[in-house]
Amino acid sequence: MTRIIVGYISSDEGRAALDRAIEETKLRGGQLVVVHSMRGGERDEAAKATSYRRELRAVEERLDAEGVAYEVRELVRGKPAGDDLAAFANEERADLIVIGLRRRSPVGKLVLGSNAQDVLLQADCPVLAVKAG
Repeated sequence: MTRIIVGYISSDEGRAALDRAIEETKLRGGQLVVVHSMRGGERDEAAKATSYRRELRAVEERLDAEGVAYEVRELVRGKPAGDDLAAFANEERADLIVIGLRRRSPVGKLVLGSNAQDVLLQADCPVLAVKAG
């Protein structure tokens, strides 16, 4: 069965990635794995985790309604999100990773780095990058 991994955050980019990942999962008749990565260790991490769990429950309700096979995974492994997503996809032998992209200036890309770039460089499978509308 085709395994599609989508990196999910509660943002326009995250929702665009989820939308496309659902389409790809239906097209390929596979299983979707929704991944949310958090570093852990910050003081307000518990509050963030609670907020994201509510958001992820809404994602699960949507996936139930869409009728796709799925699982939702929360990763707290102390890694930056891009590194964590690529490592997880490699461990799970994913067939495809779907990520959302933010629009950034060339200087912003140079100074801030990019989770998307980390995924693209480290993933062992194809990566589909989606921009929010």
